[in-house]
Amino acid sequence: MKFVADLHLHSKYSRAVSQQMVLAQMVHWAKLKGINVLATGDFTHPFWFDQIKNELAEAGRGLYKLKPSVNGSQIRQNSEVSFNREPVYFLLSTEISSIYSQGDRVRRIHNLFFFPSLASVEKFNKALLTRGANLRSDGRPIVGITSRDLAEIALLCDEKALVIPAHVWTPWFSVFGSFSGFDSVEECFGDMSKFVYGIETGLSSDPAMNWRIADLDNLSILSFSDAHSLEKMGREVTVFEAGETSYNSIYWAIRNVGWLDGGPKRENEPTNLQAQEPTNQSKIAFTIEFYPEEGKYHFTGHRNCNFSQSPEETAKNGDICPVCGKPLTVGVMHRVEQLKTRNLKHETRDINGVRWVYPEGDGRPPYVSMVPLGEILAGSLGAAVGTKKVADQYLILVSNLGSEFNVLLKADLEAIARFSNQKVARAVSKVRGGDIVVEPGYDGKFGVVKIFNEKSGELTKGKINDDAQLNLFA
Repeated sequence: MKFVADLHLHSKYSRAVSQQMVLAQMVHWAKLKGINVLATGDFTHPFWFDQIKNELAEAGRGLYKLKPSVNGSQIRQNSEVSFNREPVYFLLSTEISSIYSQGDRVRRIHNLFFFPSLASVEKFNKALLTRGANLRSDGRPIVGITSRDLAEIALLCDEKALVIPAHVWTPWFSVFGSFSGFDSVEECFGDMSKFVYGIETGLSSDPAMNWRIADLDNLSILSFSDAHSLEKMGREVTVFEAGETSYNSIYWAIRNVGWLDGGPKRENEPTNLQAQEPTNQSKIAFTIEFYPEEGKYHFTGHRNCNFSQSPEETAKNGDICPVCGKPLTVGVMHRVEQLKTRNLKHETRDINGVRWVYPEGDGRPPYVSMVPLGEILAGSLGAAVGTKKVADQYLILVSNLGSEFNVLLKADLEAIARFSNQKVARAVSKVRGGDIVVEPGYDGKFGVVKIFNEKSGELTKGKINDDAQLNLFA
């Protein structure tokens, strides 16, 4: 059984987050998207944690679900989700921003924390408060505690806590960030690095970029949306395969790097858990990725100067802006080039019209890069993403064809054309096959996806494939 998880979200109590990011609406949009497990996000914030306790009920197996009373009062009016009867579960999570000095440098690191119970979360929150953390200031609190010490605190509260470095290549706030990060996971976490089992790629990198880094060979490569609004949920997800949808399944899939039979053997592998745990019954099946070029830190550049450059150009010309003379914001692609230990080796396979990427000679899970359906519709209909025209067409497609992921990956293209038009169907076909152009983002500016020829307004290549079906979710 496969289930789709988006485990990096924020609530309305985080800065620059939509006030619509509440639990009931998150469930509603998860059904539209086709997501089975959501992060609660922000459990460190006392007001949000109260809502989590009041609006969620234990669903068993370390997960939670919306109480019927909340569901009935807040989303009964959304009849368009009646096609999706699958339950949506929540996993208790938060993101913490650590700012501290280490190695004669100021470090700014964001980490994700997952817990299987409310009791463990309460212990963790209390431990942070005793160390002077101001948890009311933001849903993603800023603390002066090192990443190493945060990991230790979490594991003392619950031995099955998961510590996942967030968006690991972001220049300003990540483990490998060019401005305030480290050159390895161990350098960041010290003796606690053996308890770090995976990393989040972030929007500006994809698994293939991370496969080039030897330091990540024994870590699971995870992708989540880091959504600040409902519409952005699911722009990146991780798909797990297990006998049940549970915290335990997610924990062991990440811990054991399920892309190898039995998992790789780590040096100093912790043995604090029972040997009879079902270590080989769950795995990461694949990830669905944002095109990394579309991420807002992919290339090096200066947004205010409208200047960007590739890693090759940075290596040749340096990292000083030719317009203003100040240092450029070094992009993710350049940072990967700095830390890579091998050249990229991968292969692509078209599975009924969908372009999947696999590492060459490795058992790691594959991935597929997709453009969010709203963006595809906006380009096809000649309207902005947030307009009623796009929203109405989006609801028609997902109501009739199952979910956003179903439309993007599985739905028959003639059916897409029937419920929209031929241009939308052909655009989906092109995105499935990777036949698009993306102008890379840089210095906080998102990249621009181009499916159409700007001069003619027509698709540059591609045609409808009547047999385009995908069964990886089966």
